[in-house]
Order: sequence, then structure tokens, then C-alpha cells
Amino acid sequence: MELFHLAPLLFGLALLSGLIDAIAGGGGLITVPLLLWTGLSPVEALATNKAQAVWGSFAATANFVRRGAVDLRRAALAVACTFAGAALGALLVQYLASDLLERLVPVLLIGFALYFLFSPRVSDIDSHHRIGERAFAFMAGTGVGFYDGFFGPGTGTFFAMGYVALLGYGLRRATAHAKLLNFTSNLAALLFFLLGGHVVWAIALIMAAGQLAGGWIGAHLVLRHGALLIRPVLVIASLAVSLKLLLEGLD
Repeated sequence: MELFHLAPLLFGLALLSGLIDAIAGGGGLITVPLLLWTGLSPVEALATNKAQAVWGSFAATANFVRRGAVDLRRAALAVACTFAGAALGALLVQYLASDLLERLVPVLLIGFALYFLFSPRVSDIDSHHRIGERAFAFMAGTGVGFYDGFFGPGTGTFFAMGYVALLGYGLRRATAHAKLLNFTSNLAALLFFLLGGHVVWAIALIMAAGQLAGGWIGAHLVLRHGALLIRPVLVIASLAVSLKLLLEGLD
């Protein structure tokens, strides 16, 4: 199928993916199957997905920063740890199997979905933190960053969960900071895919335009509606990623 005829579909689904990612994560559930459907190899699909997804996470992060929802100074160490973790994960995935993560992640995400659904801590109001900012940076930043470089699905949800459960952030604030770290891990993984020359830029650039629009709109919706919007979307995204991974494990 010619790229000219695919362009509207690529743009539209990338926009939807960017919007969902900005709110709750899980946009890769849309874009990775789409890229495989276009005929790309699995490695090309993953690389091209990072090349377009990084723009959605950038747009959402830029909107959050512009509106004062992200404290860049306090998040600096978490950003550095996330970048290092994602870089390490992207290196190791070339040599190690990800079978264990494929089995473990659905269980974790279902647990997170139940937490977001029932926990009274999940709101737009900040609560008491359980660990310090530095401990969070090394634990969640490095750990989830490594996961994104090594495997990936549900990364935004893991970051948001960490901010809510460990630092006591309100859901709106947690989502904004989670997107900053998600952009960081996307960028780190993309740099290693670039070294391998696996990105199909003709497709990535079309989808990047959709991601920019979707990420910006999604961030605006988060800031406007807060937990009323984020909470149900996070639950749905967590369950959707879990279901997809469980079904793939049965193949």
C-alpha cells in the first residue's frame, strides 16, 4: 500500500495515541500494531514507534511545563536516572530475553488498575510522601526507565503510579511529571535505535505530526479535568495493556 494513501490513517491514529498517552499512557497499543500492519519488521516497528512517540511526549511535557505543572529543578535527578536506566535497558534488550517481563507486567498493571480505582489516595490533592525525592529518582526513575528501554508497555502508568504511591503527588501533578520522565525514556531509547539505523523516517515524520497534536491536546485535557478524567482512563489503559500482553502470551 502506498504511503500517500496511508498518511491520513497514520496521522489520525498517531494523534489518538498521543492524546491517550498524555492522559494515561498506553498509546503504543495503537501505534505498534499499526506499524506492523504497514509491513515493517518488528525491529523497524519498535524503532519507528519511538521516533514518533517521542514527539507526543515532548508536546505533552512542553504544555505541562508551560502551564507550571512540572517542577523541572526538583525533577532533574529523576530525569537523569530515567535516561540512564532507559539507555541501559535498550542496550541489554539486544542480548537478553524479555519473557519474564512479558509474564510479570500484566499482573502489575492489573494491580495498578485496582489501586487507581479504589484507593482514596488517588485524587488531585497531594498527600504525604513515603520516600524522598532522591530515593524516588534512583528507584522509580532508573527502574522504570530501564523497563521502558528493555520492554515498554505501560511505562507512563508505572511512572504515574510511582509519583502517587511513593511521593504522594495528586493525580494531575503526577501525570505531568510522569510525562516528563516518559519523554526522557523515549528519547534515550530512540538514540540507541538511531545507532542501528532501524527508523523508517517517511512513516515516523507523518506520525510525529499527529503525536504533536495529540500530546498537546491530551495535556490540556489533563490540566482542565484532572482526576475526573485521568483516573478512569488510567484504569482502562492499564487493563487494556494487560489484556493485550496476556493474549499475546497465549499465542
